[in-house]
Amino acid sequence: MTLNNNSISIEKESCIQCGKCVRVCPSGIMSQEKRGEEIGLKHIQSCIVCGHCVDVCPTDSVIHSAFPPEKTHVIDYTRLPSPEQVMLLIKSRRSNRAITSKPVPQKMLEQIVEAARYAPTASNKQQVSFTLVTDPVKLRQISDFTIKKLSSTAKILTNPLVKGVLKPFLRDTYHSIPALYRLKQEHEAGNDPILRKSTAVLIFHTPESNGFGCEDANLAYQNASLMAQSLGVSQIYMGFVVKAIQLGGKNEFSQLLGIEGKVQAVMALGIPAFNYAKYTERYLP
Repeated sequence: MTLNNNSISIEKESCIQCGKCVRVCPSGIMSQEKRGEEIGLKHIQSCIVCGHCVDVCPTDSVIHSAFPPEKTHVIDYTRLPSPEQVMLLIKSRRSNRAITSKPVPQKMLEQIVEAARYAPTASNKQQVSFTLVTDPVKLRQISDFTIKKLSSTAKILTNPLVKGVLKPFLRDTYHSIPALYRLKQEHEAGNDPILRKSTAVLIFHTPESNGFGCEDANLAYQNASLMAQSLGVSQIYMGFVVKAIQLGGKNEFSQLLGIEGKVQAVMALGIPAFNYAKYTERYLP
């Protein structure tokens, strides 16, 4: 049977009718009337090309043209980290802002992006794109852009006429204005308070039409962040950059870096000057 430009079928000779493919298919394409009976296919046009059926089949009986044998790999579960190791990785992750001038090796950057690519996406659309910036000139432009947008917004908000109307409704925003002016002063002094002298920036963006773009991108961000931590690479969430884009700078930022779509998250990357010796426990308030 075919779906778009792909085809899918069940190899009856090797299929053991275990029903695993039926249970994991998110689109309900696989069917089995009773356990142990032949696996059927229905609503084939609903396939989202996720590969669950191929990956779960113990006898390689699900034949899907999008996932030929050379693209399917056996998982050695004995090589997976223990729960304790995963938890330690999570607890040790910090936004280490003490960055050296040493660039992040290209291989590490590629591993970070690959980890991001393997994050789940709504309906398996896989519409998260990644733009990696390492050019020092472009990095400086990102900082300049951010300071420019934040400063212009602060100037508008502190206008007496505007302030009198908006402050009762935006108290948290007005509370942060002094910090924005400090950022500007630091930037003008050459201290780079935005990127913290990071040598790379990874931008996550999705099509404007993607209703789950924010969720998809931030799942990818989490993957990338943990991979960076495992590699010993500092990663810092660039909330100020994202906020500057939201404050009317979308087109300017897109033109600056040649990005199409909506920027959902930005991560600064760099080699840390040192590692944290310990982690503190976190509790819900």
